[in-house]
This record gives sequence, C-alpha cells and structure tokens, in this order.
Amino acid sequence: METYGKVLLIAMPAFLVLVLFEKWYGWRKGFDTVNNMDMISSLSSGITNVTKDVLGLSVGILTYAYLVKHVAIFHISNHVLTYIIGFIVIDFQAYWVHRWNHKINILWNHHIIHHSSEEFNLACALRQSISVFVNFFAFLLLPAALLGVPTEVLAVIAPLHLFAQFWYHTRHIGKMGWVEKVLVTPSHHRVHHAINPEYLDKNLAAIFIWWDKWFGTFQEELDDVPPVYGITRPAATWNPIKINFQHLWLLMKDAWRTRNWWDKLRIWFMPTGWRPQDVEQQYPVFKIEDVYHFEKYQPPHHAWLPAWSWVQLTFMLCIISFFFGNIAAIGAPNMFVYGAFIFLSVYAYTELMDQNKNAVLWEALKNALAIGWIIYTGDWFGMGSWQSWTIPVLIAYCIVSTVVVAWFCWQIKPMQHKPVLAKA
Repeated sequence: METYGKVLLIAMPAFLVLVLFEKWYGWRKGFDTVNNMDMISSLSSGITNVTKDVLGLSVGILTYAYLVKHVAIFHISNHVLTYIIGFIVIDFQAYWVHRWNHKINILWNHHIIHHSSEEFNLACALRQSISVFVNFFAFLLLPAALLGVPTEVLAVIAPLHLFAQFWYHTRHIGKMGWVEKVLVTPSHHRVHHAINPEYLDKNLAAIFIWWDKWFGTFQEELDDVPPVYGITRPAATWNPIKINFQHLWLLMKDAWRTRNWWDKLRIWFMPTGWRPQDVEQQYPVFKIEDVYHFEKYQPPHHAWLPAWSWVQLTFMLCIISFFFGNIAAIGAPNMFVYGAFIFLSVYAYTELMDQNKNAVLWEALKNALAIGWIIYTGDWFGMGSWQSWTIPVLIAYCIVSTVVVAWFCWQIKPMQHKPVLAKA
C-alpha cells in the first residue's frame, strides 16, 4: 500500500496536467471535448478509486502468489522476457474480465462508472470502480503461473498496464495507421465507449487489439457513424459514489419486486440490462432509444458553482496527497478513518454539483467530523507536526466551506432545464 501511494504521488499530478492540457488544447482548437462539471466528477471518481486501492479494500479468492506456488512448471528468471510474458498475460486477463463485465448483470456494476460520462476525454479514463471488493479472476493468470513468472514481476507490471490505458481516452487523435493493427488506439476506444447500436460491447481489449480480432469483438470506427458516449440508462448524477452502486441497487430492487422466484435468482447472472418481465412492465426505467437525440445531464446551477467545485477538488487533492505520502506513519486503523473522510468529502461536494439541497448536511457533517478529530487528537493525522500552520488553515476551511455550501444550497431553485442534443 505504501509503495503504491508513493507511485500515485507522481502519477496523479501527471494525469491532472494532461487532463488540463487537453482542456486547453480543445479550447485553443475550437473543439472542446471537456465539460467542466463532468471533468470534476471524473477526477473525483479517480480520487475514490485510488483511495480504495491504497486502503486495500478488496480480497482475492485465488491469489496469483498461490497459483505460482502450487502449479508452476518452470521458474523463469527475472529478465526482460519475464516482463514481456507477464504483460501479455495480464492483458489477456484484462480482456476477459472486461468482456464479462459488459456481458453479465452483476459484473456490469463493477464497470458502469467507467462508461458513465457522456463525454469522451482523458478525464473519463479516471472513472474507475470502488464497488469491486472481491477478485475472482486470478485464475486467468494461470499461463504466467505455469511459467513461474514471479509475483514481484506482476506487481510491477499491473500498475504500468493500468496507467498505459490512459492516453487513448481522447477525441483529438485520429486513426493511427499500422498502430491500429497492434495496439488499442483512441479510434478503437471511442468505439468502445459509444452507445451506438453498431458499437455496443466492442473493442474490449486493454492494450493489444488482437484479442478483439481473435475473439470476434472488434469494430472499426465508421466515418458515417459518429460515436455518442455514455450508458443507455444514463447515470444522471455527478456523484461517482452513487454511480458506482446504481446498477446494483436496481438489481436488488428488481430481485425483490419480481414475483417469479427463478427470476429472483437468475437476474444477477443474466445478460447486462436484463430485467424480469413483470418488473419491467410495472417499474419502467428510462433507456436511450435515439442516441442522437437525448437530454444530456447538465442541471442548471449558479454561475460560481464550477469555480467553487474546483476549490473543493483542489482541497481534496491536497488532502489525499498528504495521505498517500504518509500512509505508513498514519497506520491502521487511522488510515481507514482518513479514507472515510475522503469518501464523505467527495460525496458532499458532488451532491452540491447535482444541485441537491441536502449537500449542506453532508458538508456540515464532514467538516464537523474533521474539526472534532482535530480537537480529539490535537492534530490532523500528523500534519500539524509537519507544518503547524496547516491545522488552523484546515479548521478555517471547514468553517468557510460549510457557510459557502449553505449559501449555494439556499440559491437552488426548482428549474426546468432544456434538452441538450447529443453531439458526436
């Protein structure tokens, strides 16, 4: 956990700079693909995901270390070939896990957050799940285990494999010639994120596009079918924590409401989107039928709300950077308290972005807990020992942010927002 936290201290600023550069580049070229509130939501999702990972809030049913110990036929020494084999096997695993996430109802809940943005840009690459608590798919790494690829090698490769999927989430790079035959490119991934019928559940590979071509899930980006992005049952919220569990909540309600006991059992493992017939008729859920004419999520808000949301996000980035840099010193159980504060903070300010008046209650709760912790311990997880001025600044911020959010909530009025047509 500590090592991964140190890596994120380098990766997070790099990703943020690239996201902001894409925003500037699009503005400069007259082709801005980055919606401000959507970008904040995406970055906030990234914050929750890396926090969950650093806290280690997931377990493996069958770990790779166990496989290597019990099934290895050879033991490859630690050299370049080992890393190449490990990378290819991880990519093979990624393809099949990704494919099952798209095809099986319960697994779609693990992946829905990544597709929830109605835009396509570098920021949406950071929309990653916090709803995966159990990893069932280590068995797909069996080829590497049989060859005895060391666990330490995969531990190095796994984050690099994940970070290598960032760059192709953009609309500013066209088709790339011969590269399209080997690697996943922005063109391939635009197809993957599209909700056009021609593109649904295509191009599932992470790095090497040959998996899609071999297993029948490849689709080229068509000039006459501009991709439209999002999910067919729109999330309709900027709150990444809500998005992570929306589909699961729908499955739970459907399983409870249906009168058919067989449907109660099989709903979890049916194809993604399947609902019992009686429930679908009695409790219809909006689904996009015409991808070129639907209302994008953009609730009306006060002109200053985006600026305030950036203030909140910047505060969170500072808080999380301190956390990742000092997680060993913070230790357990305090690191879980810190993690809970991060999740509560994201939930509070994205509720305000959604124009929910209850945002002031979440904000007040979050700030009261922060000040209470400082009073109880005399510090903020060691931050005061590092720089004494940070504690009064943190207390002042908590007070001011509560007042500001209360003011924004007071400004919220019921409004009918106009439809925004989807644009390719």
